[in-house]
Amino acid sequence: MLTTTPSPPPTSDLAIPHAEGVSNDEFRAAMSRLAAGVVLVTAHDPDDGPRGEDVGMTATAFMSVSLDPPLVLVSLRNGSRMDDLLAEVPVWAVSVLSERQRHIAGRFAMKGRVSDRLLFADVPSVRGEESGAPLLSGALATLECRTENRVVAGDHTLVVGRVLTAKVPTATEDDPLTYFRGKYRRLG
Repeated sequence: MLTTTPSPPPTSDLAIPHAEGVSNDEFRAAMSRLAAGVVLVTAHDPDDGPRGEDVGMTATAFMSVSLDPPLVLVSLRNGSRMDDLLAEVPVWAVSVLSERQRHIAGRFAMKGRVSDRLLFADVPSVRGEESGAPLLSGALATLECRTENRVVAGDHTLVVGRVLTAKVPTATEDDPLTYFRGKYRRLG
């Protein structure tokens, strides 16, 4: 009679520590305690169809880098549609989302989502003069950028952009949309 030793239960790669000693789960849990602003990064893909297509993605890893010259940084997952597009298209835009735009953040963060054309269908926006990308109406601020540098960092690419335009609506009482402990939240 042949006997076999039972296999240990499968372990998630998320729980296995890296050489540094921290697991993906531990790192994700620690970083979820850092509140982050939420933005929609947009670009226009001129090569997608006869009139091109607008592409968008929600990002929480966005920050100011320099005042002189004005530079910002966004972190994109390697191989994502936005990463691939910004490797080819040098201009892009950012809309800083308000708490009232939580549904937009969720829509553009979905995995396995429908085409971007459908996602933009009922989202009020204007086309940026410098980038040609959608700038969301009702955003707390909008910026148009030209890529200055791309740095691969692990499974992400850090895209540094020179700010070409920066606009803030004249009157807004809206709160910013933040991301904390894995959820979109309102300040306060």
